[in-house]
Amino acid sequence: MDQSSTIRVLIVDDHSIFRQGLATIINRDPEMTVIAQAEDGEAAIALFGEHQPDVTLMDLRMPQMGGVEAITAICTQFKPARIIVLTTYDGDEDIYRGLQAGAKGYLLKDAKANELLNAIRMVNRGQQYIPPLVGAKLVQRMSNPELSERELEVLGLMAQGMSNSDIATALTIGESTVKSHVNRILSKLGVSDRTQAVIIAVKRGIVSL
Repeated sequence: MDQSSTIRVLIVDDHSIFRQGLATIINRDPEMTVIAQAEDGEAAIALFGEHQPDVTLMDLRMPQMGGVEAITAICTQFKPARIIVLTTYDGDEDIYRGLQAGAKGYLLKDAKANELLNAIRMVNRGQQYIPPLVGAKLVQRMSNPELSERELEVLGLMAQGMSNSDIATALTIGESTVKSHVNRILSKLGVSDRTQAVIIAVKRGIVSL
């Protein structure tokens, strides 16, 4: 296959051994080649601008700058960017944020090599790659009520174990306001107490501990 029709891939992940393993799988395919590797979102943006790869594999949670921020920045600057989220996280919020930022595919790290290569080919052709299980979680997320920015802040502080009075101090708002935020959060998440709210929020990827 001539060089011009080879699919050029950028790998973005903070684990060096995982990046090397991915590169080995991809470079074994005669139709693909890994042209660069990045260990965080900031490096990904710089390398994307330098190489303008055909397909980018992007982890979600990395130091310095995470995947969602990097995808947003790349897709803002390069509209045709074809990015596949490749992550261990399958919470509906993670999926929603990744795709909303502009990713064209979503793949879990336990995927088989053939599925990975197939996803790269599909996204390179301009198609989306969303496995059925991921699609089902995305549909579920779309039907859930949105948490406001303030509710997300309160929920994040609840996850740190803060009481209502601690949260009120941290956000410089009244304790009664915090209580009403907490009640709305419980209602939107469909739970009856704070502990359940934090467990559900972590499971869905709304907050991380």
